[in-house]
Amino acid sequence: MNPVELIRKKRNGQALSNEEIKFLIHNFTIGRIPSYQFSAFLMAGFLKGFNKQETAELTRSMLYSGNVINLNSIKGKKIDKHSTGGVGDKTSLILAPVVAAAGVNVPMISGRGLGHTGGTLDKLESIPGFSTNVSLTQYKSIIKKCGAVLAGQTKEVAPADKLIYALRDVTATVESIPLITASIMSKKLAEGIDGLVLDVKTGSGAFMKEYEDSMALAESLVNTAKAFNKKVMAFITDMNQPLGNYIGNWMEVYESIKVLQGEKVMDLLELSLYLSGAMIYLGGKAKSMDEGIETAIKMIKSGKAFDKFIEIVQLQGGNVDYIKHPSKYPRSKFHEKIFAAKSGYVKSIDSFEMGMASLELGAGRMTMEDKIDPKAGIIFYPKIGQKISKGELIAEIFTDKKLSINPVKKKIISAISLSEKKTKPVQLIKFITDYI
Repeated sequence: MNPVELIRKKRNGQALSNEEIKFLIHNFTIGRIPSYQFSAFLMAGFLKGFNKQETAELTRSMLYSGNVINLNSIKGKKIDKHSTGGVGDKTSLILAPVVAAAGVNVPMISGRGLGHTGGTLDKLESIPGFSTNVSLTQYKSIIKKCGAVLAGQTKEVAPADKLIYALRDVTATVESIPLITASIMSKKLAEGIDGLVLDVKTGSGAFMKEYEDSMALAESLVNTAKAFNKKVMAFITDMNQPLGNYIGNWMEVYESIKVLQGEKVMDLLELSLYLSGAMIYLGGKAKSMDEGIETAIKMIKSGKAFDKFIEIVQLQGGNVDYIKHPSKYPRSKFHEKIFAAKSGYVKSIDSFEMGMASLELGAGRMTMEDKIDPKAGIIFYPKIGQKISKGELIAEIFTDKKLSINPVKKKIISAISLSEKKTKPVQLIKFITDYI
């Protein structure tokens, strides 16, 4: 087959056969098709779309580009969670130790930041010494020891997705339901899981801005999970404002530590408990999601979840001294405060702009080659529906990049829209699928 002809075929809106998709995925993975040609294929598919059969084959080809992990030797159910990405979304760092402490195995293979959103791997790697690059032997060993592993994609697991994921980030082809579905499900199905909880974001800081698109993505993901006989629940959750107050890699680890130690960061805690409860339920350690939520609360209150986080960090080579004493972590060269220019009720927050502001400070990548500054980030205090007064502290920024300070200040201020009239808080959890 000829890659140019297949790119032209998709560009013209025609469906590709299973064999043609296998050809493209396989040959790109082994280096026979260069990045510039595969980028053209991604853009053609992004613009013209993929049907259900093409989506299934994209998933299957990416899944079987490597090994599917067999975790049958590990007792108990294996349940993972996946978020479609948001600003300040650090729930994986909280729920993995919570769910593992409750007796459900959490084999989690995560990705890096995409576009304006942060990545779980980048957050974990802000912990000095923490290794997300584990072999399959280590992957299984860590789960056996502590019930959870937070790893990156190895060469053996969905290698096609690892390559495509990085390419999508820098070619503006992220927001495609079939490509997102194939990327998520190829990784998750390769983990050796029995079930999956999905957190599909919607709103200004999500890849799916419109609720209808988020529902379509959730349906696509659920249908794919069902096709592979996996238990699945999907949540549609709000991303019209950052989740929690901290944005940036180490800063999000720090906020997760605070939640695991019992601090009530309300929206972040609420979502983490719902997702944990669903995972504990699918894992057979609760008779309902509500009972699972109660179990999750107990894991935090008892200190078992925080102890489990320390155990995970230690087993993956991280320096637990920073987890126990986060104030020891290195500080950014520059720390600036931002104050409200006027009073009013917060009507809206442009979460996309908030994510881009954190990137400019050094917390994310503009290109594949960029290095992340783990210290960089934002503490952002307002929430939609909240009243703020003129002169009130609304944000703090941390960076080593002096030239980014003033542009980021302007970006953050312009991201907040105020109203003289009282506004309603957002509904965080907008939809939950029935247990399937």
